[in-house]
Amino acid sequence: MLAVFLTGCGASGARVDGARDAGRAFEQALASRNYGTACDLLAPETRAQLEEDEKQACAKALEGQELPVSGAVNGAEVYGRQALVRADGETLFLSQFTGGWRVVAAGCTPLEDKPYRCVVKGG
Repeated sequence: MLAVFLTGCGASGARVDGARDAGRAFEQALASRNYGTACDLLAPETRAQLEEDEKQACAKALEGQELPVSGAVNGAEVYGRQALVRADGETLFLSQFTGGWRVVAAGCTPLEDKPYRCVVKGG
C-alpha cells in the first residue's frame, strides 16, 4: 500500500479536501462513539476483515479496537485513488470508491523498521 503513495501523482484541491473531510468524519464518529457511522466510512474489505477477525458486527468490533481519537486532522496527501490523512496521534489510509473516500486502515503509527503498524486494516 505504501508503494502506491510513493509513486502516485499529485491531486486537485477538491480530491484532497474530499479525503481530508472523510478522515475528519471518521475521527468525529469515533470521538462521539458513533461506531455505526464510523463503520459506514470503512472500505468494504476493511469492514469485512474487522468483522471476521472479531467475530462480531462492525460497530461492536470497532468499539473494542482502542483506536486513538483525534481532535484534529492535520492534513491529507492524495496520490491517484489513495490518500494518507494525518490526525493527532495517528495516520489514516483511504481509498477512493464510487461512493467517495473510505478508510482502508486506521490507527496507523510509523515504525522504525517498517512503514506503519495499523490497528484496523483490510486483508
